Amino acid sequence: MSLKRRSYEAGHKPKFLVIIDDTPECDRAVYYASRRAARTGGGIIMLRVIDMEDRAQQWLGVADIMKAEAQEAAEEALTRFAARAETVSGLTPERVIREGKHAEEILKLIDQDEDIAVLVLAAGVDKDDPGPLVSSLSKAAGSFPVPIGIVPANLSDEELDALS
Repeated sequence: MSLKRRSYEAGHKPKFLVIIDDTPECDRAVYYASRRAARTGGGIIMLRVIDMEDRAQQWLGVADIMKAEAQEAAEEALTRFAARAETVSGLTPERVIREGKHAEEILKLIDQDEDIAVLVLAAGVDKDDPGPLVSSLSKAAGSFPVPIGIVPANLSDEELDALS
């Protein structure tokens, strides 16, 4: 059971949750969420999920190296997108790194942070494929504890400015 959303109560502010991955459309989600957060007096929280499913099959030393490399890549991605968000909105995003399956870790974070008001995703650039994250989460969208906003990847900064 998810925590009651408290985003607009005294002492709270709405947070826009963006999932940071290596897809080209990720920037669109970051841009839109940053603009909305700035416009609404909210915040941004960026989540990078490290999927280390294969680690159990590796030798211990190899698994440790893989985990360290994945952690470093996650930190670099969060730093890059946090800089983008700050440029767009003037806001400093919260950064979270989790290890596990995407959908599970997204739901856990939403359950733990009662100020998360919206999950912002970007659809893939291929019109026949909405992207891995949108595809996987759309199956559970009806049971999510917060709305999911999907940003079309083909929208420019100017077009997103007009919408946010």
